[in-house]
Amino acid sequence: MQLTSINDIIRKYRHIFLSPHFDDVVFSCGGTLGVQVSSGLHPLVITVFGGPPPANTPLSPLAQHFHGRWGADSAKGASGVIETRRKEDASALEYLQADYLWLDYSDAIYRGNPAYYTSEQQIFGGDVHPVDQAIEKQLGQLLLDLQSRLPDATWYAPLGIGRHVDHQIVCSAADRLVQRGAKVYFYEDFPYVLQDGVLQKRIEELGASYEPNLVEMSEFLPARQEASKMYASQIIGSQEDLVQSMDRYTHNIRPVETIRLERYWVAR
Repeated sequence: MQLTSINDIIRKYRHIFLSPHFDDVVFSCGGTLGVQVSSGLHPLVITVFGGPPPANTPLSPLAQHFHGRWGADSAKGASGVIETRRKEDASALEYLQADYLWLDYSDAIYRGNPAYYTSEQQIFGGDVHPVDQAIEKQLGQLLLDLQSRLPDATWYAPLGIGRHVDHQIVCSAADRLVQRGAKVYFYEDFPYVLQDGVLQKRIEELGASYEPNLVEMSEFLPARQEASKMYASQIIGSQEDLVQSMDRYTHNIRPVETIRLERYWVAR
């Protein structure tokens, strides 16, 4: 079910997942969503950077580059791209029977005129632009306000593996919940976590002490894989490559033949 406003978030939501972009939670936590739904819970996925840029904002060369990679219709512009990605997200989350809400912040590739980020290196692994720190502050306050209304909620946020600037922003905003004492599970950003050494590097960069928590979701790996395939515009390579990499990664967390896991990190 789609929510249309923050005001729609009520006490029945005890598990709230923060997704920087439309695909991140399904790619990273789809099995956990399946486990929760099967237990009668109502997980909620909030996609932060889910809005189009302001009307008449010119597309930067970098934005045009990503649109081309995603197979977007250039005539429809950014609004058409967002519409397509929202349809993919709705299909995936309704398949998993999770509720969802799209916030109106714009993706990093659309922010700034002139653009704040002009290369893939700045998007993936660069520092958050100083102007964007206002988003982190505003989002952090929004999360704190929600936590006041839902004090028993458990939160799930990206660890920021791979250092995509939007993931960094959401991770940092979620840390405000940690500082208040809320229960926050940081998930391993997939597929970025597939790169050698990036998980440990990110944990060291954050400078806190984390302990792992494992969710056994073997029964629901096929649902995570099927839902992930619905993000057709975002799949690099083939769907089969995506399915196999999810199987390998969730198996290798604890290499027991029939076990598939999703791992979360909790600050001590």
